[in-house]
Amino acid sequence: MKPMTQIPPSLPLRALFDAQYNASRAQVEVPLALRRDRLARLRALIDTHASPLAEAVEADFGVRSPQLTEAADLFVLRAGMAQLHKRLPGWMKPQRVATPLYLQPARAHIQRQPLGVVGVIGPWNYPLQLTFGPAATALAAGNRVMLKPSELTPHTSALMATLVQQAFAADEFSVVLGGPDVAQDFSRLPFDHLFFTGSTQVGRQVAAAAAANLTPTTLELGGKSPCVIDASCDLNDAAVKIAHGKLLNAGQTCIAPDYVLLPRDREAEFERAYTAAVARLFPSIAGNPDYAAIVSERHQARLVALLDEAQAGGARVVNVAPPGGTSGGARQMNPVLVFDAAPGLRLMGEEIFGPILPVVAYDGIDDAIAFINLRPRPLALYWFGSHTAARDRLLNRTVSGGVTVNDTLMHIAHEGLPFGGVGESGWGSYHGEAGFLRFTQQKPVLVQSRWAMGQLFYPPYGARFQRVMGLLKRWL
Repeated sequence: MKPMTQIPPSLPLRALFDAQYNASRAQVEVPLALRRDRLARLRALIDTHASPLAEAVEADFGVRSPQLTEAADLFVLRAGMAQLHKRLPGWMKPQRVATPLYLQPARAHIQRQPLGVVGVIGPWNYPLQLTFGPAATALAAGNRVMLKPSELTPHTSALMATLVQQAFAADEFSVVLGGPDVAQDFSRLPFDHLFFTGSTQVGRQVAAAAAANLTPTTLELGGKSPCVIDASCDLNDAAVKIAHGKLLNAGQTCIAPDYVLLPRDREAEFERAYTAAVARLFPSIAGNPDYAAIVSERHQARLVALLDEAQAGGARVVNVAPPGGTSGGARQMNPVLVFDAAPGLRLMGEEIFGPILPVVAYDGIDDAIAFINLRPRPLALYWFGSHTAARDRLLNRTVSGGVTVNDTLMHIAHEGLPFGGVGESGWGSYHGEAGFLRFTQQKPVLVQSRWAMGQLFYPPYGARFQRVMGLLKRWL
């Protein structure tokens, strides 16, 4: 099925929104066949152009292997879209709802309808997964989509815009290019829903702009995700999984472990285990295409400044790059452990978003819980160990966006689990049915029966009303 209405994608931003808005109101009911067709076109776009897309991502980062993009972007996209295609018929069906006694014999159901026009503002760190992913879910829910990718990945964003223009009518799905000024104007459009992935700081600005139009938002932000190591943990096994979670994309991952909480007096043991894990995963740093570069000189300078401040404050900074491995000229920053960092350091207050891992010693599980709860609620939490009582105590007494036990990152790959933040790490969730419902109006419908007894509740109120209410009170 091909797009029916071709609208030039070069339309001004507001004109492009108006075209999508008018199209969404003209076609409120979006059949399964059309939704699946849109998903199929997006899937074909990804499959046909996987190599050029990965090359564009590599060009934007300087160093990032196509295999990393395949695993972290394209594989996740394919898995999510396959589930959408399979489960969409069931998710679209009206949901029957039991009717309470006092409204019987009426019938009730929930009708699931598209919201209309969904705006998606994507980040630079996983420029395919975190843009096409929510866009695919919004399309599956029957919506029109406007996507604003990051200006920090210009090659990827430009290729996405070209490919989407070739596969979709502009009033179906379009990509808007531009810098922060365009993003600000984009946020001010009166979308039916606005989806943003990025930093907490920018998320506040997006939420404020959307609030002027009472536009509902989903904010997928970040924060300082803790990794708690229990005394029962096998440190060698945990270190490999923590190093993988921390150093995937050189730490430029919203759910990367941001700091480790470690039983006191095991610091030297963890340092040895983590150093060995880094060498196993990345035998070299400079020139290793599997070890991504920091996306820009500005971001690298910020990370260096965090380390300089920590060292000046008395922290012990340990370079854990493999022997002979040094940072490359392409912004490949060495993995680093930081011990004894003072709580007031920026390193301990800001999301790191790089290959720096602070290690904080704790004396007991309650101390670790208190440390986490004194800070904003994190996007992710990781726990390593074999003592289920200690694990359950931690999980029951902390709140986070998601959890992986005895591994890192993997909860995001489970399409049956909602993914999202809480508090400063965001609000709203997507993936799977949770994402479908995020972009869906669940319209309650009550169908009254010809035998309805609603007149029993009509005025004038008198003795009959009192008898009816008395009877209902005994049943309720």
